[in-house]
Amino acid sequence: MTSNAHLNELGEFLKARRAELSPRTVGLPGTDGPRRVAGLRREEVALLAAISTDYYTRLEQGRIQPSASVLAALARVLHLGDDQRDYLYELAGREAGRPRRRAAQKVQPQLRRLLDDLTVTPGVVLGRRMDILAWNPQAAALLTDFAQVPEKKRNYIHILFTDPHMKALYTDWEGVARTCVAHLRMQAAKYPDDPRLSALVGELSVQDANFRKWWGGHHVAGRSRGTKAFNHPIAGELVLDWDTLACSTDVDQELVIWTAEPGTPTHESLRFLSSWAAAQDGESASGTAN
Repeated sequence: MTSNAHLNELGEFLKARRAELSPRTVGLPGTDGPRRVAGLRREEVALLAAISTDYYTRLEQGRIQPSASVLAALARVLHLGDDQRDYLYELAGREAGRPRRRAAQKVQPQLRRLLDDLTVTPGVVLGRRMDILAWNPQAAALLTDFAQVPEKKRNYIHILFTDPHMKALYTDWEGVARTCVAHLRMQAAKYPDDPRLSALVGELSVQDANFRKWWGGHHVAGRSRGTKAFNHPIAGELVLDWDTLACSTDVDQELVIWTAEPGTPTHESLRFLSSWAAAQDGESASGTAN
């Protein structure tokens, strides 16, 4: 059990570290007026760490012992060095080991082959944190050109919240976004010490009020199947069934596909979109050759 003295020192340590940081340092918008406190406010640290202001306040008051996942988030938010991080964990009575750096995921070969064989059906392979590991031309035509997104930002929920095109594409964008946030909540429970997931939550919490509100709701949901409506700029109105196929060799990878009943207007629109995507690829290849 951690002593009160240690928890009090933990609170003082957190206060000192946040006083050293400016909003600009951690990616928050600056303010024109004077600030009542040096450095970051409590609510700003809490926001970036994806915890409540009340919880963080009690930490600084030495009233509670934080979990390992909260410590990992605070170490990231406060830009702690290795020694400072070890000291933080020691004061909290937690293991001082650093979060395990997981190997970068690569799409499983069998999923890549399956994607390549889908000539009309859009499909993407999602990994941990909803990272986009692979996609086919049909998915790029339906959703967005993932190749133009920097690899570190190539994450489905990040694109969903930051790309205006995606907000216009989904007829019920809010419903889609809420479901994705709830699924990410389950990922956070599965990998509480994942620094990249913590950073993703912190960034989106700062940038988007809806994400911040829905994340704070603590709703959870798995991902299985359903129906989504689109207002596509090329193919028009689409109503697509989506499904997920789990990967037996990597439980953190799954193939998401969008299909339509043959003979329906949406199925014909998918065929048109596939032809359009192929024509675009052909023009790009021709332009490169020249």
